[in-house]
Amino acid sequence: TNTSQLSHTNNTMHSKLLLASTFGAAAAFQAPAASKATSSLQAMYNPSSFDDVQSLPGILNPTGFFDPAGLSNDVSASELKRYREAELTHGRVAMLAVLGFLVAESWHPLFADVTGPAIDHLTQVRQEYPAFFEIGALVIGGLEVNRALVGWAFPDSREKAGVLNEDYYPGDVGFDPLGL
Repeated sequence: TNTSQLSHTNNTMHSKLLLASTFGAAAAFQAPAASKATSSLQAMYNPSSFDDVQSLPGILNPTGFFDPAGLSNDVSASELKRYREAELTHGRVAMLAVLGFLVAESWHPLFADVTGPAIDHLTQVRQEYPAFFEIGALVIGGLEVNRALVGWAFPDSREKAGVLNEDYYPGDVGFDPLGL
């Protein structure tokens, strides 16, 4: 019975840790809104202004502003918004990938018959559920089309190709199911 109690305690601990890490990761999917900012933050930072790259959120001590390759030198505010959009999008995908990989090592939430090391799960899913990746590609494609419609200016001229809307804050596609 000691072994079963220890196993139950470990499972409970892992479940609580997984739940806590899920809520922490979910908070990363909400871009900061200007209306929620405190008055001191509003005085220092305007979320629609990308004119001064050294005043954007994310610059932390002890490193301060960090751009050793000089990617932000002589770049327009529009281009900085595109960089921030790419940074947020890729960072969120990476966080979800790590979380999914770690969860799948001990328990697969979608496919109970997929077992073994998580590195082999894609192969197993492709063999057992061949349509899963096609459906996944359609869902991801729909989400990307929505992001493009919300954030990107319609390219009615060559100059507008790849330009974000003026009123769009990078990363804020209006998805906030938890009301954060």
